[in-house]
Amino acid sequence: MLFGIKTLTSAASALAACLALSSVAAPALAQESFPSKPIQFIVPYSAGGPLDGMARLLAEKVKDDLGTVVVENKPGAGGNIGASVAAKAKPDGYTLVMGAVAINAINPWLYEKLPFDPVTSFEPVVLVASVPNVLILNADFANNNKINTVQDLADYAQTNPGLLNFGSGGNGSAGHLAGELLNVRADINTVHVPYAGAAPAKMALLAGQTNFMFDNLASASTLIKEGKVKALAVTTADRSSIYPDLPTMQEAGIDKFDIGTWFGVFATGGTPSATIDILNAAYAKALNDPAVRKNLLTMGSDTKPGTPEDLAALVKNDLAKYKEIVEVSGAKLF
Repeated sequence: MLFGIKTLTSAASALAACLALSSVAAPALAQESFPSKPIQFIVPYSAGGPLDGMARLLAEKVKDDLGTVVVENKPGAGGNIGASVAAKAKPDGYTLVMGAVAINAINPWLYEKLPFDPVTSFEPVVLVASVPNVLILNADFANNNKINTVQDLADYAQTNPGLLNFGSGGNGSAGHLAGELLNVRADINTVHVPYAGAAPAKMALLAGQTNFMFDNLASASTLIKEGKVKALAVTTADRSSIYPDLPTMQEAGIDKFDIGTWFGVFATGGTPSATIDILNAAYAKALNDPAVRKNLLTMGSDTKPGTPEDLAALVKNDLAKYKEIVEVSGAKLF
């Protein structure tokens, strides 16, 4: 009888040990099971744009590691509508959003109210691209007035206050903020003309309806090569590897001028770090794919994928930077 009791006690101990081991292994198994269903990838802008195209290319490249990724366009309110959908989703890694400098660093200072917090509502996954903007002039205007440098432009504007105008893709856009920052930093007075997007703003520049604008370098590249516009400088702190001969605005004499365009993958705030690590590994691998690298170079970016912490630091830095830029520009949206 005592033998039976000892046997039962040993069996109970073994069962308890198994249960303890299973409880430890459960989180690991749950982690390994991600993802077990399709992932929704929200692009908060219209279909057909560079962010949309890159999101769809990446969706194909991560398929082996993450399974099906469904790209959905939810444009509106400067990207705020699509971003808010991701911000309010379940924090399980199955809802991603293509964030951008406008959404995560500029809009918080432009809009009176946002349906999300730019930091706590999102978990950074990986930076996709960082692209400089470029100051371009109508070629005839530049040639007729012998404007070959940023200082030439500033001198002309100071001699002719209020005569020059610059176009942008809309109030509060990066092009608008860059133009207003130039006014402040160079102590000049030029007039902003907003358009319904960068494309019509470029058409106005080519037609001579505006004198200059700040455009995405990749978008302006063909016009620069064809001599239809004159490029004076890039807006980032470092020169572009695509146009290494173009100086930066700071090198051209405009202090404290550093404006670029970036976008990256974010998950819903509160998503477990283990899930973020899985997503980061998959997207970083995809971003190093030769086809993706080639596509990024056509956009003017040679950015290398980094860690979630790298992207978080970029958001924090740009939130502080664009707070000042928006304040000096006087731009405000409601």
